[in-house]
Amino acid sequence: MRKRFIAGATCPTCQAIDTLALQRENNIDVVECVKCGHQMREADKQVRDQVRTNEQVIGIFHPE
Repeated sequence: MRKRFIAGATCPTCQAIDTLALQRENNIDVVECVKCGHQMREADKQVRDQVRTNEQVIGIFHPE
């Protein structure tokens, strides 16, 4: 999986600059700090719309 770095971004945990990398896993955007390992995840709009209000997304299976 190819990672793209986010220029000028600051990690909310370790406060390091230019260490956040963005990648997609199963239609979910994952931002990870390569210095401390902190991760943030956000599902795209289509996935969020399918999730009921009291549930959390672990992953979406797409058979190919």
